[in-house]
Amino acid sequence: MADQLFLSTADILALRPVLIRRGLHLRVESGLLSSIGLASDDPGTHLMVNVLAAVLEFQRDMISENTREGVAAEASGKTLGRPGALDPDQAAKVVEAFGEGTAVKALARQHRVDPKTIRRILDAAGARELPEQLDISTDPEQQPEPDPVITLDLPGLLTDHLLAGGDETIRTALASGRTIHRSQGHSLRITAPLELHRTALQQAAALTTDTASSAERKAHHVYATRITAAT
Repeated sequence: MADQLFLSTADILALRPVLIRRGLHLRVESGLLSSIGLASDDPGTHLMVNVLAAVLEFQRDMISENTREGVAAEASGKTLGRPGALDPDQAAKVVEAFGEGTAVKALARQHRVDPKTIRRILDAAGARELPEQLDISTDPEQQPEPDPVITLDLPGLLTDHLLAGGDETIRTALASGRTIHRSQGHSLRITAPLELHRTALQQAAALTTDTASSAERKAHHVYATRITAAT
C-alpha cells in the first residue's frame, strides 16, 4: 500500500515546483481533486493549481483585512470579543449584595442571568468560600479581618504577562476586567479582593528582573504602588 500524505493548499502550491524539478510524481488519493497528478504539466492541472493559488491569496487577503479592522476597532476604544453578561459596575454590586447575604439564585433573577454567571463573578472576586474553608469560631477576636474588595487598574504589560503565565484564578479575574485605553497603551480595571491583587503582583515578579524591559519594570512598580496606596 502506498504511503499517504495530507497536504494543505499552501503545501500543494509549494511542493509542485519541487516535484516537477526532481521528476517525481504525487497523485491525489481522494476528494474533489482525486487522481490528479500534482507534478503533471497538462492544461487541466495548470488550471487547478491557478484556482488553488487564487483561493489561497483570497484567504490571506481576508485574514489581513480582518486583522486591520480588529486593530482599528481596538485603537478607537471598542471592546472586541463577546461582551460579558454583566458590566464591571454590576459585577461589583453582585459581590456587595452577596456579601450582605443575598442568595445566588436571587441575584440571578434580579440581573436576569444564569446562576452560573453569578457564581463565576463571585469566584473571580473570591467572594465564595468552600465549606471546609469557613471559620466556625464564635470568638470575635479569632475572626480574621475581611479582605477588602477594591478596584485597581492593572497596566497592560502586566495583563499580557498574567494572561500567558498566571494561574487560573488570576486569569478568571482578568476576564471580568474592563479595558481602559490610554494615550500610551491600555490598562485593565479589576474589582477584586486585595489579596488577589497581591497575588497577581507576585505572579508578575518576572517583570522585575534584568531580563525584563524598562517599560515592564516600570509597569510592575506602578501596580505595586497602587496596591500599597489602596492598603
